[in-house]
Amino acid sequence: MPVYRQVSLGRAGVSVERDAQGRFLLRPTQPLGAYPARLTERLVKWAGEAPGRTFMAKREGGGEWRRITYAQALEYARRLGQALLERGLSADRPLMILSENDLEHAMLALAALHVGVPFVSVSPAYSLISQDFAKLRFCVDLMTPGLVFASHGTRFARAIESAVPPGTELAVTQAPPGRRATLFSELAATRDTDRVDAAHASIRPDTVTKFLLTSGSTGMSKAVIHTQRMLTSNLQMIVDCMPFLAEEPPVLVDWLPWNHTFGGNHNYGLALYNGGTLYIDEGKPVPQLIGETIRNLRELAPTVYFNVPRGFEEIARALATDRVLAERFFSRVKMLFYAAAGLAQPIWDALHRVAEDTVGERIVMITGLGMTETAPFAICANWQAGRSGGIGHPAPGTELRVAPVDDKLEARYRGPNVTPGFWRQPELTHDAFDEDGFYRSGDAVKFLDPADPQKGLVFDGRIAEDFKLDTGTWVSVGPLRAQIIASGAPYVQDVVIAGHDRRELGALIIPRPGMGEPEHLRRIAQDLLDSLGRETASSSQRIARAMLLTEPLSIDAGEITDKGSINQRAVLTARAALVEELYRNPPSARVIVPSYS
Repeated sequence: MPVYRQVSLGRAGVSVERDAQGRFLLRPTQPLGAYPARLTERLVKWAGEAPGRTFMAKREGGGEWRRITYAQALEYARRLGQALLERGLSADRPLMILSENDLEHAMLALAALHVGVPFVSVSPAYSLISQDFAKLRFCVDLMTPGLVFASHGTRFARAIESAVPPGTELAVTQAPPGRRATLFSELAATRDTDRVDAAHASIRPDTVTKFLLTSGSTGMSKAVIHTQRMLTSNLQMIVDCMPFLAEEPPVLVDWLPWNHTFGGNHNYGLALYNGGTLYIDEGKPVPQLIGETIRNLRELAPTVYFNVPRGFEEIARALATDRVLAERFFSRVKMLFYAAAGLAQPIWDALHRVAEDTVGERIVMITGLGMTETAPFAICANWQAGRSGGIGHPAPGTELRVAPVDDKLEARYRGPNVTPGFWRQPELTHDAFDEDGFYRSGDAVKFLDPADPQKGLVFDGRIAEDFKLDTGTWVSVGPLRAQIIASGAPYVQDVVIAGHDRRELGALIIPRPGMGEPEHLRRIAQDLLDSLGRETASSSQRIARAMLLTEPLSIDAGEITDKGSINQRAVLTARAALVEELYRNPPSARVIVPSYS
């Protein structure tokens, strides 16, 4: 039997009820622990108990780490909070942050949380990668910010000029050319008063504290309302599922962007909630930037490590060839947690293999399921599963309805961590909840063992991505994508499945950069189609034709997010001509068809 490093994890079962409509209601048997009314009560606590402990750190100019202690963070929160209050910011005129994860971003967000000024962090890609700034303009028009912060005025100058109204105050660390701006240092020099204490005391659990922007199938953003209760209850849910986080201050080395819920709520929040330290990693899980992550992990040993599956794939590859890195990485880490997508089984196995070779034991590796609208933690497999993929049970305090939709079971949530709705989008809010107040996630789940719900749930794709062939056969896109990506590793980065109202399935295969010349990749794709086709005769799982997608996906067209998530529907819409070529008969020279009989 494999030996795992000891770690304190909560494990309780669920009660299961089934109604006359075939819907299941799952309730955790473990109660939700007590949580504070205001998130920054924890800032005050740690500033008093461990004033010199590092809360947040980032490399200065790519070299030494610049650190902010808990005592310094509280001082920043008070001074910056005073500056925000003096500007009369509110939900109607929130603070908007355009730039990447950095210490100024961290302290402004902390100050807003401390004095009850709502804020919104916008994807930096909307400013730095986008060419038309349409998404950024939409976000600014939707949110009507009273103060906009961008770390480096020159880098963000084009975006600011295009999207931020001239009458909106701009704050920066370095001033842009040709535009008046307030320096961050001026905001941080504001003298705090008892107005800060009064504002902090006035915060209630239902106070709107932040917005997170999330894109739907149209590619236009929805502003998910977050309250204090959502954040604090959700962070306590995490602790209830993973008690070790509260037993020793966690140390994180983390790149996940704060404009997303995984980085901005989950990881930023659990460091603050548990008196931990978050080292801002400027790397990313792409070949050109993963080197910075590896550099940081050679120097810093996390106690818990969070990443998306693509990040773990890059980490596993580096660990297998770098003994020094492996020894540092596995020296004290107690848990590996992946989310945002399924982790391919070969990567799961490789991480366990390297850990056993390095420290003689495996590290518990778990996942769950949640979303921006649940702050994000909602379902967690907080036990060591034998294989990748299980998402577990609803977290303490969360009620989970599993409701039939077409041929799937949709996960629906109700609890203190669930959003009250979308800002200034009442129609979307109304449609998002069922008649009993459960949030409709659009995620499909199924029981690992229908005869034993205590074994937990597994993810079963996105309901909106699924479609029917012209035979009326349903195609479950999520599991099929996961199978193709796993079978095509390490050459296949992702795949878009086509075939709505057609006789057979097609695929646009996105190869991983730097994995070979086009002809080599075409042979890999040919072998992949042949192998998958021999495994099944089902029209809902058999790829009958494919093409390699070599042109980069577009963030402006909504095909891809800055986190790397692919919008299947947007790709198929934007590449409609390519899809038509995919199904043309006879096939063009670019189309790959199975060679088996």
